[in-house]
Amino acid sequence: MSNSVTNYPRFKRINGKHPFKQAVPDGFVDYGAKKRHGGTVFYFNFPLAKEMGLIPKGHPEKLNNNLCKAILDTFSIQIINEYDIIHKTHIPKKDKLSGTYMATRYLQMQHPDKTGRTSGDGRGIWNGFFETKNSTWDISSCGTGATSLSPATATQNKFFKTGDKNVSYGCGLADLVDGIYTTIMSEIFFQNDIPTERTLAVVSFDDSTSINVRASKNLLRPAHFFHHIKQGNLENLKQVVDYYIGQQRKNEKWPKYKSNKEKYTHFLEKISESFARTTARFEVEYIFCWLDWDGDNILMDCGIIDYGSVRQFGLFHHDYRFDDVERMSTTITEQKNKAKYIIQTFAQITDFLITGKKKSIEKFSQHKSLKLFDNVFENTKNELTLYKTGFTQHQINTLLSDTTGKRHTNNFRKSCAWFEHVKSVKGPHKVEDGITWDAVFCLRDILRELPKAATEGKELADKEFLDIMKSKYASKKDLEITSGRHAHIADFKKTYFQLIGRCAKLSNKKQETILKGINQRSAIINRYDRITGNSMVYIAQRLSRYRNQITPQDFQSIIDNFIYEQTLKPESKKTAARTIKKEKAEKIFNGIMDIVHTYRDEI
Repeated sequence: MSNSVTNYPRFKRINGKHPFKQAVPDGFVDYGAKKRHGGTVFYFNFPLAKEMGLIPKGHPEKLNNNLCKAILDTFSIQIINEYDIIHKTHIPKKDKLSGTYMATRYLQMQHPDKTGRTSGDGRGIWNGFFETKNSTWDISSCGTGATSLSPATATQNKFFKTGDKNVSYGCGLADLVDGIYTTIMSEIFFQNDIPTERTLAVVSFDDSTSINVRASKNLLRPAHFFHHIKQGNLENLKQVVDYYIGQQRKNEKWPKYKSNKEKYTHFLEKISESFARTTARFEVEYIFCWLDWDGDNILMDCGIIDYGSVRQFGLFHHDYRFDDVERMSTTITEQKNKAKYIIQTFAQITDFLITGKKKSIEKFSQHKSLKLFDNVFENTKNELTLYKTGFTQHQINTLLSDTTGKRHTNNFRKSCAWFEHVKSVKGPHKVEDGITWDAVFCLRDILRELPKAATEGKELADKEFLDIMKSKYASKKDLEITSGRHAHIADFKKTYFQLIGRCAKLSNKKQETILKGINQRSAIINRYDRITGNSMVYIAQRLSRYRNQITPQDFQSIIDNFIYEQTLKPESKKTAARTIKKEKAEKIFNGIMDIVHTYRDEI
């Protein structure tokens, strides 16, 4: 028995087995696999591994030879696909693994068959699951080989060799830059309470490809359900819904149910609430996550998956669309209605499960789950707007439980929205991966600077107010002090200080005390240097270029420190970031912080 297994025996439990295989026999394509040689552990998420129970709580957050070997033995693999079998690709006996790994089936709109018969995990597999006394974790990998469920196979009607450079996505491999982008972005989102899958490990190779290992307590997407409803397959639909509910009962402590109707109704309510809360957060945090009717790019709890097109904007660039060659994406404001359509589909699914009859999707356009969605969405936007302004959770609850406080909140939201929606006179234009129409004002900047000025007894004149808010996209015309802009600035200040005053009255404190707390919190929440999608693209590219110049341990330190700097929660009890000891690594870290500063206004 090798030292890696002796010292890290829990990794051995991740071997391709998964309860989904028994629960939904028609929900996947199974593949044998072989070792993929030449890999290096680029990144390992120690906090996640400890949370999962994969390594001991007291394990040093430092890679060692045995741990690297355990990671590579478990995750540096490649499937033996249909091309290999047809062409009788030679697989050395010592490299062939004993387990089989599933590529799951789910709906994808880019496939010619719009019912999900040919689509699913195109370049990834599920490594298995990891179960402890308190929870079960799903683990999957991207970049493990070309499966029969990729768009390339569906459109060209043939199987592809893994690594075929002529078919892009259909080659079955993943890019290291994408892996770095996903790793950092997802962990920053997680630390800031944005639902997401998380990266457990990244294995890099000399050809700049990687295997990106992901983990979540439930990696099912709405798309895993939607192909069954599209096909009208009640048996398979019931299998996957019952499996999902069973996992949620284990992990999220969902209750026992007296009947199937109660079970499926609760299932629908929980999904409606999750999608409403998270879609509201996407708008408030300026997160673009391309929601669409197929439910492919999102987890069942509305957690973000597949960061290929995910972006965090510096401003409210509400006209940005991602260009996916054959189609353009939704915009950030269209995500709400796409999410509602996903809930409408789940209302159809729930009714099908309860009645045994599939009704038209249109019959659910006024379903009560959509009203629940709207209520939760609006309440969440109110809460998050107040949070971003700098109020504590107790103050938020106090304001929103008060009729006047809630009215002031709604008025302030409207005032914020006016500034967020102002667009550059430049008009719409192409960017590298789509089209956009630049926003002009940065709401976060005025939310940070206004309470600071107020605590110092300063009154911001109109010009100073706009100078604080202006982005690099603002022209002289955008910054003219017209009568209309003067009125909007006055309204912003009025509604802002009405909230401060009402909070002070309800909490029986002085306004100065409330302002002081808001000033301290807003300085963290609305940090000047905040990541955007563009900054993360350039950071990932830079880190990829340096991968052979510094040690994996130094890379861990850089990434951990960067995540630390971008955790924007005043209430977090953050431990000090790991010290970057080497001059080269510190220079790289300072360089990526400069990138954040440079691209802070962008998409």
